[in-house]
Amino acid sequence: MVHREEIGKNLRELRFRRGLNQIELAAASGVGQDTISLLEAGKHDPRPSTLRKLASGLNAEIEELLYGPKVYAPS
Repeated sequence: MVHREEIGKNLRELRFRRGLNQIELAAASGVGQDTISLLEAGKHDPRPSTLRKLASGLNAEIEELLYGPKVYAPS
């Protein structure tokens, strides 16, 4: 089971990697900035629909929000 603190950490990391602030991610995903803030702080459990919206706004997969960003090996 993935804990909400882990999802929050992964969300923050993905957002930083994309160079977005919370307001920009809110606009890109349709998820409120207040919700994003609560999720990143580990104070809110995300609904599946929220995870889908965030993943779409981040151009990421839901699994990356749950288990961490993908690490690509150099070719």
